Parts: sequence; C-alpha cells; structure tokens
Amino acid sequence: MLVASGCALTLGTPWVAPHRLPGALLEGDASLAGIVVGELRLPRLVLALVAGACLGAAGLVLQEALRNPLAVPEMLGVSSGAALGVAAPLVLAVSLPAAVQPLLAIGGAVLGGGLTLLAAGLGRSPSAVLLTGAAVAAALQAALLVLMVMADQLDLQLIYRYLLGSLSGRTWEDVTGLWPWLLVAVPALVLCAPVLSVLRLGDEDAEALGVRAQRARFAALAIAIVLIAPVTAVCGPVAWVGFLAPHLARRLAPAADAVRWLPWSAAWGAVVVAVADVPARLALAPVETPAGAWTALLGVPAGVALLRSGGPKRVAKARVAVRKGALR
Repeated sequence: MLVASGCALTLGTPWVAPHRLPGALLEGDASLAGIVVGELRLPRLVLALVAGACLGAAGLVLQEALRNPLAVPEMLGVSSGAALGVAAPLVLAVSLPAAVQPLLAIGGAVLGGGLTLLAAGLGRSPSAVLLTGAAVAAALQAALLVLMVMADQLDLQLIYRYLLGSLSGRTWEDVTGLWPWLLVAVPALVLCAPVLSVLRLGDEDAEALGVRAQRARFAALAIAIVLIAPVTAVCGPVAWVGFLAPHLARRLAPAADAVRWLPWSAAWGAVVVAVADVPARLALAPVETPAGAWTALLGVPAGVALLRSGGPKRVAKARVAVRKGALR
C-alpha cells in the first residue's frame, strides 16, 4: 500500500520528487506540483483506498453469508443495479444534483439485491441466491445495454468508461460524499462479522446456535449494498475486487474466521484498487484507462492461482476452526 501510494503521488506529469511530498501535502505548496498532488492525486488515491476497502469488505460479507467463494457483487445484481440507477438519468437527460447520485445507486443496488432475494425465496438457499443473482445481474446488464443504444455518442463514451470503473477526474468532493454512508456501514459491519462465522456452519447449525439464518443473510446483503452502492455511484463497478480481496485475506490466515478476515479483506481491497490505478493513469499517458479494466486484468489470473493453491486440507482446517470458534 505504501509503495502504491508513493507511486500514485509522485509519478506522472509533473514528476514530484519524494522529498517534496511532505511540503506539498502538509504546508499547502502553491506551486504547480503542490496543486497537482494536493488537489488531484491525493483525493484520487484516498478514493481508491476507500473504494477498495469497501468492495473488499463487501466481498467477504457476501462470500461468508452465502458460503460460496464465488459470491461477488457482480454476480448478485448489486453492482449492475447501482450502475443502472446512475446511468439511467444520464441517458434520459434528467438533471439531478451530484448529491442525489449515491441515492440513485443505493436504489438500484436495492433493486438488484431485492430481486435476487425475492426470486431465490428470500434467501432460504445460498446456492439459489447465487444462481438467481447471476440471472438478475444479466437482466440488469441487458437494461444497461438498452440505455447505451439510446444514448448519443458523448453519453455513450461516459457510460462506457463509467461501467468499467474509473477514478479519473475525482476530487475531494467525491471523497467527502462517501463518509456519511461509511458512518452507517462500518458499525453494522463490525456487528455483523461474528454472525458471518456462525452462518458459515450451515443454516441448521446456525439456527441451533440461536442465529436466524434467513434474517442474518438478508441483513448481510443489506450491509453489502450500503458498502457497494456509494462506491459504484462515484467510481462505477470496479470489477473483481470483491472476489480477490477476501481470497488474499484467507491466504494470510487460513484457519481464522470472518472477524479476523474482515480487516485484512478491506486492506487487500484498498491495495488492489490503489495498485491498479497507477497503470490506469500512466500506462497510456496522456490517455487514462479505467481502473476497473486493470483490476480485472490483475484479478482473473491472481484469483485462479489462489483457488488452485488452496487445497482441501486448508479448507478443512478453516471449517474446523470456524466451528470451534462459533461453539465458543
């Protein structure tokens, strides 16, 4: 994270030497380098870290609640619904203030997640939720394609870049817009983490331990929506972060539970987005590429390698440890 942050603040045009960063950040340097670092690069870096942490935490919540390592926001209709809620007013030429965009994303995410739960029988079966979510996501993506057909050339370029997940042109205003949602999501996430460890045992065991599995799964999805939707409203659906970060967290501590995995998953999500945004900004300079394209490019081979390296013994040890922790 430190290396990626240093590269994000120093590399580019103009080049800013590392020894000048403290002055530019702390003393309000009025030079061109100070303005570029303080007003352009630093808010973009902070947004990348916050967005990655939210997506990483949301990915772990979904995977643990549904007991499936392939459960990601992109496969449950949450990201697609949030993107649809933001893209629709743009295509339909509805003028709305920027403060309303997170609400539209929240509404779209609730629509996608709610349709998934309703179609799957209100979450009675984790596998049904995942399969139904993939179908709902496909339907919402089809609606996005219809909007893209209706859009003019300028709007089409904006929507296309947004759907790939981009941090280009983001400012401190975009960063501050996330804090009210985080104040709601973070305490709920802390309270939810111990319940996720119990849900991993299975619905019958969870019910025996006093956890109502159906309600707990619904609450977990609601928390994931609050984490994903504001980020999607600002950055677009940055792909594969919610899949890769939880697997990296489990790699560090295979025998741990959701309580210990949660901060590591958030940290790894922040690292993934911060690392991906560096080539997104510099690889084809002066043209910027979407960060979501780079997270997908990095996430697919890394995810396959992590899944192949996690053997049955490691999975069995993790399940035994989770069961012991829940019983305690």
